[in-house]
Amino acid sequence: MFEKLGRLVARRSKIVLVISLLTLITAGAVGFQAFGKLDGGGYNDPKSESSRAFEYLKTDFKVKDPAVLLVIDSPNTTADDPTVRESVTSIANEISAVTGVTNLVSYWSTGAPQLLSADRKAGYLFVYSNDESFDGLSNVAKLVEDRIGSEYKGLSIYYTGTGAVGDAINTKISEDLKKSEAIAIPLTFLLLLFVFGGLIASGMPLVVGISAILGSFFIIYLLTLITDVSIYAMNLITGLGLGLGIDYSLLIVNRFREEFHQGKSIHDAVIRTVATAGRTVFFSGLTVLVTLASLLLFPLNFLKSFGYAGIAVVALAVIGALIPLPATLALLGKRIDSFAIRKSSITPKEDGRWADLARFVMRKPLTITILTLIILGILAAPIRNIAFGQTDVTVLPKTHPVAMTSKLIDERFPGREATPVEFLFINGEKSLSVQEIEAYKSKVKAVPGIIEVTANTSANGIIKFQAIHKMSPRTSDAQTLITQIREIAAPKGLLIGGVAADYTDTQNGIARALPWALGWVFVSVLILLFAFTGSIILPIKAILLNVLSLSATLGVITWIFIEGNLAKFFGDFTITGTVDTGMIILMLLTTFGLSMDYEVFLLSRIKEEYDRRGDNTEAVAYGLQKSARIVTAAAMILSVVFAAFVLSGVTSIKILGLGVAFAIVLDATVVRALLVPALMRLFGKANWWAPAALKRFSISH
Repeated sequence: MFEKLGRLVARRSKIVLVISLLTLITAGAVGFQAFGKLDGGGYNDPKSESSRAFEYLKTDFKVKDPAVLLVIDSPNTTADDPTVRESVTSIANEISAVTGVTNLVSYWSTGAPQLLSADRKAGYLFVYSNDESFDGLSNVAKLVEDRIGSEYKGLSIYYTGTGAVGDAINTKISEDLKKSEAIAIPLTFLLLLFVFGGLIASGMPLVVGISAILGSFFIIYLLTLITDVSIYAMNLITGLGLGLGIDYSLLIVNRFREEFHQGKSIHDAVIRTVATAGRTVFFSGLTVLVTLASLLLFPLNFLKSFGYAGIAVVALAVIGALIPLPATLALLGKRIDSFAIRKSSITPKEDGRWADLARFVMRKPLTITILTLIILGILAAPIRNIAFGQTDVTVLPKTHPVAMTSKLIDERFPGREATPVEFLFINGEKSLSVQEIEAYKSKVKAVPGIIEVTANTSANGIIKFQAIHKMSPRTSDAQTLITQIREIAAPKGLLIGGVAADYTDTQNGIARALPWALGWVFVSVLILLFAFTGSIILPIKAILLNVLSLSATLGVITWIFIEGNLAKFFGDFTITGTVDTGMIILMLLTTFGLSMDYEVFLLSRIKEEYDRRGDNTEAVAYGLQKSARIVTAAAMILSVVFAAFVLSGVTSIKILGLGVAFAIVLDATVVRALLVPALMRLFGKANWWAPAALKRFSISH
């Protein structure tokens, strides 16, 4: 199949490139329209109890999340002072004039004591909007902040709430990405020049990367017509598009040069490249694709969006590497080596340092294996302290105004009035007595962490009350609170909602989906690697090595971001004792996919050499010599791209950047250069064993 594709591309290279170019122009023109249709939310489980409760709150009680919550502080007098009231009235009038604002509720308008700070000098002012979308709330929050500022007639103004936090995080991410790109892009270009050895060859990742990115934008646009897609999916598309463009271009160009410099014609070199490296790219892409497809099994639309993006960008990167890239090589021919700046990169060596390293490792395989496992075990040890949370205001730098507002609320306000636990008894007016409800409320009030239980209200036969608690709603403490409340025997028809319940349901939803996602990844990868290698041992070993590598990475993440070690080297971030669940899952699955990408690169050449030589030890040595340079170079470039994210002021982005960069470097060096050859030597010919009945399901190399 791949040889036939290579012949077609080599023979019809001009037509292939013209069709590819026209397709890209069309995809780009349509695909860029997706940016106006993307969603900024998607962090909850839409089928959970809390989501059902929210629908009743929205439709029957007309409850809305405030776009922004202002804390108005009077440093020198109490909130009830007439001058303070006069100033607050002016603030309220200013905010009411902001486009999109529909309603204001404050301590000064209601006199509700729970909206007043413990020292009676500060009070809440809630701002509501008619646009309840994530982007709409963020926009209103920005307009209010720009209009009022942080000081107003002697009063200090602090901002938080759904819209304010969302706007702060999105703005910070956008600013930080520009800084990261300003550093990563020049470094990446220099590394590409160094690795490819010439200006022309260094442009090859653009052929694959742009094909994947523009094509993925088009697919995402089509998806926005039928479902919500998170705006953050575009970051994965651009990152993976360029990353896989680099990986696959390195493999294809390197193999083309190898075949061409061995004396083959340009036409034959292209055919051989697609038949060998193209097959490797195809199976490599499949492993990454099935890994990222597991994100579709999670209930959060945020994670599903990365699944959509991952499937699209990987599939199109593979197509770009198998069709337009070989067509470009067919037209360029020997000019691929033009403008060389490092001639040693142009002609791969048959033997050299990588082969020498493999032979050294295979002379002492057991010692190397034990020492490497000890190192990985030490790195993984802190994982015992890992704890999970969700993105909230604490991902911002401690000095950010919105983060400082959260700290002020924790210190000066007794409860979390803006994020209560909501209790709804569906058809409660008909089916429940007052005594039953009051008895249940008494039990709720006795739960540790509950400060106050409000009076009942009703609408359309539904009875509702709230419980004010003192902990931040998106934390493990809040999850414990909701779990304890749900363990209380309750009258029929009860739904529990609110931010803390939403957080709890989302974490539980992720936990339920995780075993299925991992099962999908492991089984799919086992099948694909067996088909690729014809071995039972190698796929199992590959997955176990990846698990070891990812465990070490999680240990490092825990040691830095939960335990706080070396924190000063990673910028101003708040140590909360947790890491964001969704971001960790995304990091692990992305890294797992990229690691399997490199595993396929390496096993492909080892298998090819083994089929040719029949000697396991020499096959590993020569296979490592011919592939390790590609794997290491690709890993080095990708790690630079992701390491630049560490400069971000948003903790979850720091974690993603550091985690992926560290895991890629660890995998490409310690795992692929030491553990793989050591274990290949220890297993010997058993590496290639499989029952005869199954051998017919593997491909020939």
